[in-house]
This record gives sequence, C-alpha cells and structure tokens, in this order.
Amino acid sequence: MGIVESWKTADNSMNIDNRYSSMNNQDGLAFDWRLVRSFLAVLDRGSLLGAARALRISQPTLGRHVAELETQLGSTLFERTGRGLQPTAAARQIATAARQMEEAALALSRTVIGSQGHHGGTVRITASVPVAVLLLPPVLTRLRQSLPDIQVELVASNQISNLLRREADIAVRMVRPDQSSLIARRLGSVSVGAFASRAYLARRGIPRQPTDLLQHELIGSDTDSAILEGFSAAGHAVSREAFALRSDDLLVQWQAVRAGFGIGFTAHYVARGDPGVVEVLPGLLNAPALPVWLAVHREIRNNRRIRAVFDHLATELPGLL
Repeated sequence: MGIVESWKTADNSMNIDNRYSSMNNQDGLAFDWRLVRSFLAVLDRGSLLGAARALRISQPTLGRHVAELETQLGSTLFERTGRGLQPTAAARQIATAARQMEEAALALSRTVIGSQGHHGGTVRITASVPVAVLLLPPVLTRLRQSLPDIQVELVASNQISNLLRREADIAVRMVRPDQSSLIARRLGSVSVGAFASRAYLARRGIPRQPTDLLQHELIGSDTDSAILEGFSAAGHAVSREAFALRSDDLLVQWQAVRAGFGIGFTAHYVARGDPGVVEVLPGLLNAPALPVWLAVHREIRNNRRIRAVFDHLATELPGLL
C-alpha cells in the first residue's frame, strides 16, 4: 500500500491549504514547495515519524504532503515494508530534481536570513545531550539577560544536525565539520575519565590498574563503540557484553554511575561538582580528549542575531569545558 492509500484511510481531508505559494512546471502543474520538502525528508529518513521530527511538523501533516504529491504526480512514491518506507522507482527518478529545488530554496533562505540587520528573532542551536543539559542553560541565561529580543530553540541530540538544510542555525559538535560552506571555531577539548560513586567503590573495591576494570560492573553505550575501541587500543579485546548496563543516552549512564550501579566513562565537566562521585584510575586510562567545535553556515554568519549568539557561545563555552 502506498502513502496515498494509507493517508486516505487515516484522514479523508487531503486538501492542502492553497494559501501557500507554489512553483509551476512546464505543464502547468502546481508544486507546493512544502510537498517536495516533505518528500525529501521521508526519502532521507525512511519514516514519517523521523521526517516529521526533522521538519518540526506533525506526522499527519507530513503524510498528507507526501500523499498530495503522489496524487499530483500520479505515482506511488513510497511503499510500506517491515523496514519502514521504501522509495519506489518513481521516487528515485524525481529525487535529483527535488534536491536541486531544495538547494535553490535553501540558498534563497540563507541569503534572506544573512541580510537581516536586526537582533530580534529566533536562533536554533543543536548540541549533544550532556552539553545541552549541563553546560548551555547558564550560558543561555546570560544570553537572555544581555539580548532579551532573541528567542532560542535548543535541540538536545547526539545526532549531527544538518546545518546546510537549516535543521539548526548553530551547532556545538564533537567532530569538525568538513563542509566548505560551514564556518567552524574550535572551542577547546573535553577530557574523559572513568567514574564511580563512593558507595560503589566501598562495596566493590577500588581498581588499581586498567585491567581491574574488567572485574567490575561497567556502564557503557549500546551502539557507540568508542569505549570498546579504547579497550582494544590498550590491548584488551572486549565485547559489548562486558557492560553490565548499556545505554546510548549519556545522562542515563551518568545517573547509573551516581546511583552506584558501577563504573562509567564520561566527560570531566559532567562529574565536576558531584561530591558523591570520584574518578578512578586518574591519568592511567590515556583516553583521548574530544575536540569541541562551534559551527555555523557561512551565508548566515553575518546575520546580526545569529552572529550575536555565535559570539556569545564562543566566549562562554571554552571556560566551562
């Protein structure tokens, strides 16, 4: 069953609000840019839910967009499978032209935003969950006090948002952006250590050398292999089963450390100021520091609102790291 049939069943209201602007092809068929944008989001993410989150619209609205585009084209664009939504041959055929439309629309948007000369408005920032939860709130508080006309949308996610597609205006990242159209400033680096609660160490003993960790309850990631690679680099072949608790949410890992579950690996800024938690094997793990980058699209760097927020973050964050 294609998207058209699915959404006709779910919602008979298939009419798209005609108040929005449209673009016409040579045959006179009206293309609402929102429909193409929704189509590309589903194509890239493979599900209505993921696409709706990326575009910040409701899932039913996005489904109606794709269904309307299918109706206009007279072709089914996606098929439902056990692995999500799979693009049809028709979807793959129009994808290149759709991306060209997207690039043109985004370039226009960036040009308009870059030319805006006032401070007021919204700036969307994306950062990893620990940075967003633990570092940014006091920084944004001071930003609000100095620039009260700016509203902030903060996206706490460990996924890297696409600045080129305007999923965010500014990104705080642990990897350096490699797109030439992005401006990146290195803010510093984050050191990582192994931590445990005092209660856990009193119960299980203190590890004296790195190999002692394998005799403890370890807390690690479910899909991220960074810690496993660290063990491997030290000459210890360790599988994910070595972790008694696995979670890709870094704050879940940290709360498990604080609760006395076991030994976890986290940034020093996370553990700073918590008297119930201590570092184990300080200086012995040789964990590489993680660089922290602040990135923004080159074309909107001169927007006064975005520049003010960028400069504020660039000034405040290095000291906290």
